[in-house]
Amino acid sequence: MTGTHNSFMWRCLQLAKLGEGLVAPNPIVGAVLVHEGRIIGEGYHREYGKAHAEVNCLNAVLPEDRHLIPSSTLYVSLEPCAHFGKTPPCADLVIREQIPRVVVGCRDPFEAVNGKGIEKLKAAGLEVIAGFLERECIAANARFFTFHQKKRPYIILKWAQSRDGCIAGPGKTRVNISNELTNRLVHRWRAEESAIMVASNTVQADNPSLTVRHWKGKHPVRILLDKKLAVKESFAIFSGEAPTIVYHEQENALPAYGERVLLQPGSGIIGQILADQYQRGIQSILVEGGTILLQSFLDAGLWDEARVITNLGLVLPGGYPGPRLTPEAQLFSEQVLMKDQIQVFLHKNQADN
Repeated sequence: MTGTHNSFMWRCLQLAKLGEGLVAPNPIVGAVLVHEGRIIGEGYHREYGKAHAEVNCLNAVLPEDRHLIPSSTLYVSLEPCAHFGKTPPCADLVIREQIPRVVVGCRDPFEAVNGKGIEKLKAAGLEVIAGFLERECIAANARFFTFHQKKRPYIILKWAQSRDGCIAGPGKTRVNISNELTNRLVHRWRAEESAIMVASNTVQADNPSLTVRHWKGKHPVRILLDKKLAVKESFAIFSGEAPTIVYHEQENALPAYGERVLLQPGSGIIGQILADQYQRGIQSILVEGGTILLQSFLDAGLWDEARVITNLGLVLPGGYPGPRLTPEAQLFSEQVLMKDQIQVFLHKNQADN
């Protein structure tokens, strides 16, 4: 039965990914209901605050198949919840529908669940089989697991560089490095994350809006590290399209544009920002620059992914150097879009999970 369980769990993961960028701070979850090898219902968590995967799965069962539910097996990529949140507990629904067997991908790390859903199902007499494609199910919710286990957002570092490792021309002159297809992919990345972060030098040099324009999706919360409050209100980052949080060190600064958060002087600035973002419930941050900010995350070991775009046809002699990966970086995937090589590196700790 192991091969059969795995195939249906893969379908759960396919469904779960349809919710990426739409359900945070909840996890992405897929569910499949199977009767004698035939899928009679499937669903996924579509939107934060709305019905969970198990509910959508059972609602998808056709009227003529509903009598099969009490003799079917439910596959779900994450442990059914056992607490009242935005919606009622899914474990109660599974019990109420008299589903005799549940195959679970992995346990939910959220302390209000974490094994309680499985315990509730077992206490009601249901057979529960846990741990099928467990590693893949955990990886699908890396943001959710990192947030609850490490008490900080999942950090994705992103930069575009020339073939010789520069992110700008001589004197930091701006250069269009990535192509149109890659730019669309970057906007998709933005839509998938809770927040996006840059430092003041990047804003002053490029005046980015940090919004989603070339992909369908919501704008991330914008985070600006501006120690001296040098970025003025006229910059695009302070448009009303998305919230902007400014981290600074100016103790006597007057209230102004953006939400301001005063940092404590000295070391540990990145840690302070991540702690504040954790308290706000921000599960993931896409860090887009510049070099000093990105290298700070790399050197502190406070990152989970690095997405490096390299224009293989561009060389910038005397250009401004980009960040340098640390030994913890392990290549995870690689693709080429026209002349842009896109490499995704995982921090060793993520790769080992």
